[in-house]
Amino acid sequence: MSLHPTLQPYADAWTHSIEAISELVTPLVEGEWNRRTPCPGWSVRDVVSHVIGLDCEMLGDPRPIHTLPRDLYHVTNEQQRYTEMQVDVRRHHTAPEMTSELEYVIIRRNRQLRNESRDPGTKVRGPYGSELTLEESMRRHAFDVWVHEQDLRAALGRPGNLDSPGAHIARDYLLAELPAVVAEKADAPRSSAVVFDVHGPIEFLRTIRVDIQGRGTLETAPALGPAATLTLDWETYVRLACGRVTPEQVADRVKAEGEPQLTTAILRNFAVTP
Repeated sequence: MSLHPTLQPYADAWTHSIEAISELVTPLVEGEWNRRTPCPGWSVRDVVSHVIGLDCEMLGDPRPIHTLPRDLYHVTNEQQRYTEMQVDVRRHHTAPEMTSELEYVIIRRNRQLRNESRDPGTKVRGPYGSELTLEESMRRHAFDVWVHEQDLRAALGRPGNLDSPGAHIARDYLLAELPAVVAEKADAPRSSAVVFDVHGPIEFLRTIRVDIQGRGTLETAPALGPAATLTLDWETYVRLACGRVTPEQVADRVKAEGEPQLTTAILRNFAVTP
């Protein structure tokens, strides 16, 4: 294996999640592919199409040349149009076509990872024509595929893997976004602290401190007298942070203490994925 050690956790997380997705969808009958998922406008087939598309892009395959229908209510901006292309192009594929393409893309990606010898800092093509490092690309990809595994589990009533390698990547990915959520989007008071107490398959206690300039930092030390404390389970944290539910839908699963305006602003701005 020639993969750089810092990239290995992302490869392992992707492998674990993609194999779980394959196991989930291989036995599905045709009708089950049309089940709704927590992703607006997307069925099980659409989520799997998106995952296949993500991996095709990691492989450097050309993007499909395809005209989107005009009546897709959930597609409202250019970023969504870009993402929807890989989904809509497969919308009429049968269950065997979906599973065989998924299988083939997994084989190709496994081969790519076995032969991956580039440095983590190598610049690669990212979504929407952007450029990012190979490490960031693989980190984001491991996160995306795990989140979509959870979307499929929710749609199919098959919960699991909330503490898998991908879940740990997701925890770090989402925690890195918290300072901006609290300090910038929710506009927490300067020289204040907000505590997040998360329990369940993945547990953590984190403090976001807002300095006198209004900048937020993530800390592991608990805060005395925080402006707000949010206590919730890991699954609810993920669903909120990934925009799969609204704060109102999970109000009974979130305990918010402290300044009500601040906790409301944090929860309203909690979603960090596009």
